[in-house]
Amino acid sequence: MSSDAASTMVGTIAVGEKDRLDLDRLTAWMDTNVDGFAGPLTYAKFAGGQSNPTYRLDTPERAYVLRRKPFGPILPSAHAVDREYTVIAGLHPTGFPVPRPYGLCEDPGVIGAAFYVMEMVEGRTIWDGSMPGATRADRRAHYDAMVDTLAALHNTDHVAAGLGAYGKPGNYFERQVGRWTKQYRAAETERMDSVERLIEWLPRTLPEQTRTSIVHGDYRIDNMIFAPAEPRVIAVLDWELSTLGDPLADFSYLLMSWVTEPEGRSGVLGMTGDETGIPTIEQVVERYCAATGRDGVPDLNWYFAYNLFRLTGIVQGIKRRIIDGTASSAQAEKTVAKIHGLADAAWGFAVKAGA
Repeated sequence: MSSDAASTMVGTIAVGEKDRLDLDRLTAWMDTNVDGFAGPLTYAKFAGGQSNPTYRLDTPERAYVLRRKPFGPILPSAHAVDREYTVIAGLHPTGFPVPRPYGLCEDPGVIGAAFYVMEMVEGRTIWDGSMPGATRADRRAHYDAMVDTLAALHNTDHVAAGLGAYGKPGNYFERQVGRWTKQYRAAETERMDSVERLIEWLPRTLPEQTRTSIVHGDYRIDNMIFAPAEPRVIAVLDWELSTLGDPLADFSYLLMSWVTEPEGRSGVLGMTGDETGIPTIEQVVERYCAATGRDGVPDLNWYFAYNLFRLTGIVQGIKRRIIDGTASSAQAEKTVAKIHGLADAAWGFAVKAGA
């Protein structure tokens, strides 16, 4: 995404005709299902996010967040707001930083699509991983908090949290490679050689899975809210891709920022070390391993290839939605323009991993 991401992703925008909600029906649902709710209700749409359209709901007493499935045709298994709600509701009582869940509505008759409501967490979102203007100590503290929060997620007893059935047994990467291949094929608009090679290579070279944990699926700096005045994560957001699986999927996805050119988003390639305060990839690996009781991580190139393959599948889904006229964000077109670069970069890491 472009360096003006912060200006385009932050805050709310006027709600266009195609994104309108039925306020009377929504108010009636909130009255029945949300403890302590008292109208009248007003709403606005958050500017960011191409996936599940997200709204800010305001009443005289408090603010809420509503996330819904897109209106119109969508790919099977995509936009699973019910799963998102389940994991937040399971994690919240454990003390892991997620917003308080208020209710899930799977009846499309209320606003036109399934949705859930959670608390509005007020804090800071860091859109640019290079953290311009921050001190070295400040950068280091925020990155440490991000790594420690991920380790806390992976150390959470998912069975005790009621999430023992949140994912399927077996090799996570095998399932995911299969899933994203299917999603890619369902949304395919043209043939890409790099993707064809990955679809053949990834299933043949799957790493062994040694641990199972809750996996967030999109864990990066701009998917969390930091406390207003300290380097502490107070909410991890956007659980749409979460499941039970190999925690190295999340960890290697976070590390993608270290091998991504600085682009005004999460990329910090060439910006780490004492000069900036952003920890090196080795320091991040060491901290995460210490917190999760690992003695190291395997060769990361396979995981980087997989992560970029998955991202290619996600962007291909957005491309298909643009063509179908259901994409939800002005940023979508810019994102889709990068699909060939993503696919080629994925294959580049596969080659480094021995392909």
